[in-house]
Amino acid sequence: MMAPTEAVLLRVFVAESDRFHGRPLYEAIVAKALELKMAGATVFPGPEGFGHSRSIRSEINVDAGSRSPMVIEIVDAKERIDGFLPVLDEMVATGLVTLELVQAIYYQRDRARSGGAAPRAAF
Repeated sequence: MMAPTEAVLLRVFVAESDRFHGRPLYEAIVAKALELKMAGATVFPGPEGFGHSRSIRSEINVDAGSRSPMVIEIVDAKERIDGFLPVLDEMVATGLVTLELVQAIYYQRDRARSGGAAPRAAF
């Protein structure tokens, strides 16, 4: 087993309807993370939640419209996450960002099985 590597988990909580330059904000954040060669990004829809507005947002709540919660997660080295925070400052008008120190184990067995390079940490 690979040894865990210290990393940072960045979570960005936004609404499905939030936009950046006309495109969904969550898509723009993922595209920017890819452009900046971050280790990876995943978007999760939130079926229900609430934030500073104190009103419940839900995909089944007619009043919520497209304000359903979305969560973008990015795990990378602390230095790379720290460098991505100013990018988020420019992109996110309303939302929440959380940071957590995590232990990450990166698996890439395809290369090891095919005789390629041994798995390595992505960070």
